[in-house]
Amino acid sequence: MRRIAILGASGYAGAELFRLCLAHPELEVAWVAADTSAGTLVRELYPHLAAVAGDLTFLRYDPELAEGLDAVFLALPHGASGSVVPDLVKRAGVVVDLSADFRLKDASLYDQWYGAPHPAPDLLADFAYGLPELFRPTLAGATAIAVPGCYPTAAALALTPLLRAGLVEPTGVIVDAATGVSGAGRAAKANTTFCTVDEDFRAYGLIGHRHTPEIEQATGASVLFTPHLAPMNRGILATCYARPAPGASGEAVLEALAEAYQDEPFVVVGPESPSTKATAGSNCAHLTARHDPRTGWVMVLCALDNLVKGAAGQAVQCANLALGLDETTGLPLAGISP
Repeated sequence: MRRIAILGASGYAGAELFRLCLAHPELEVAWVAADTSAGTLVRELYPHLAAVAGDLTFLRYDPELAEGLDAVFLALPHGASGSVVPDLVKRAGVVVDLSADFRLKDASLYDQWYGAPHPAPDLLADFAYGLPELFRPTLAGATAIAVPGCYPTAAALALTPLLRAGLVEPTGVIVDAATGVSGAGRAAKANTTFCTVDEDFRAYGLIGHRHTPEIEQATGASVLFTPHLAPMNRGILATCYARPAPGASGEAVLEALAEAYQDEPFVVVGPESPSTKATAGSNCAHLTARHDPRTGWVMVLCALDNLVKGAAGQAVQCANLALGLDETTGLPLAGISP
């Protein structure tokens, strides 16, 4: 058994990570920390975990608690991991960060897109980018992993195989994606209350959303990204548009996706239009692609659960690889319906 811990376990992604780790046959949860909920029983905050959490209580993080652990997951708000990681990497075998703090390789981009200089720029090169289907060689045996954002995961899974195959142009790419409200986190916000979100659908982060440089880094394309908030709990549906390169056709783009992911257990490629409902609760992404000769566009769609494949499940998938375990261990392939 590998002993692990979770910082930020009281948030939506942290709680989902805790749920998956408790059911993982090779991981033992040593402790969970959440400063704002320290001293609270896990089952009081999250009754759905009562049968597995027992009397486990959220702790206040003490760096010495991490000494000698096989892995520590950080499900902290963006900007918080940067101050914790420099010490943590010296104590734990593997550090898996779900925030954006170590995803971008260019330190100057943090000041531009996140509004502050990076607190530990010398560590950026040490972090592997945690999208196994596209960057697996860097994850086996890694000691520091930056788990991608949910939007970049969907966009990269959709676009990268076609870009690598030379079937679409790397400029003028458009990504329109919608997410469920859990993507905004558990903290109360005026724009995510029930009365605001219910029966509403809107775009936000116009032109300058902070996931833009991450999508561009992961795909190698120049991207116009527009996120949308949908009145649902979970899920992301990304609709991506790109100009075809010579030789692209409807058959070619779908075949390129199918070939790229034919051995990937967590990616489903088919002619059907992907549905967020079909991916709920699973670590799978569902994809399809079309080429429209009339308008001259290639369209690629990807659906996934933003809390599982878009966050906690992907973090466990990466940790499995880093710890020498089978990549699929402890991760759900099937979704939940209805």
